[in-house]
Amino acid sequence: MSATLIDGKAFAEGLRGRVADAAKRFQADAGRAPGLVVVLVGEDPASSVYVRSKGKACREAGMESTEHRLPETASQEELIALVKSLNADDKVDGILVQLPLPSQIDDKAVIGTIDPAKDVDGFHVVNAGRLAVGEDALVPCTPLGCLMLLKDQLGDLTGMNAVVIGRSNIVGKPMAQLLLGESCTVTIAHSRTKDLPEVVRRADIVVAAVGRPEMVKGDWIKPGAVVIDVGINRVPAAEGKTRLVGDVAFDEAAAQASAITPVPGGVGPMTIAVLLRNTVVAARARLGLTPEVGL
Repeated sequence: MSATLIDGKAFAEGLRGRVADAAKRFQADAGRAPGLVVVLVGEDPASSVYVRSKGKACREAGMESTEHRLPETASQEELIALVKSLNADDKVDGILVQLPLPSQIDDKAVIGTIDPAKDVDGFHVVNAGRLAVGEDALVPCTPLGCLMLLKDQLGDLTGMNAVVIGRSNIVGKPMAQLLLGESCTVTIAHSRTKDLPEVVRRADIVVAAVGRPEMVKGDWIKPGAVVIDVGINRVPAAEGKTRLVGDVAFDEAAAQASAITPVPGGVGPMTIAVLLRNTVVAARARLGLTPEVGL
């Protein structure tokens, strides 16, 4: 069996196009563009690159993008005061505080300060709770992007056995909730699961989000399963260089699966696209406008 490659880059481009159309409709209804504010504390190189990418994507979609940068030495009180001021700004529809934060700042306290209606990362406990009980919520971008790719590939997911490897609040737990919402039978597994390979072999859908390079081997994959690889790991390559790999041993798994996401080019492009989608969704909900269809 040779797996179909799930092209997250192409899907994300289509989603960004739909978001741009939705942003135009919002501007016609509200008299302004949807507004996203990203807050960055410190000068972490990877975070800085990611923040720039978010800003560029927002502008390309016809949305307002603003950055607030605080020094590495900023206090928790300073950051919380900034978040509260953004909560009170009617032109701000989405607030994203870039993680990780410096050690002197409690990220849970900061995330808990964000207005849940503007929590486009979907990390606030109110949004997590709404997702858990099946109510409308702003959902974390990466797992929602994974679900979009799965539904595009498989259509109806009802009754499928799904294994999510990883139990983080950012990916693993919300991914499991989303799959439950699609009437899958869901197992949350992790690095300490007993006989993890055998657990994974039962799955029609495997979502790997454990953060370990190529941990999931080909013989773990049930023939015909669909594999979503969330991992992005940099490992040594020839001549002192590095290369990106996922949490799944790609070549081995592709020989077993019916479809699989590559790394890079699979899940990665979906995260920013879904962030833009969440911002438009939040903007319309805050103004009491009817939800967009097709996002």
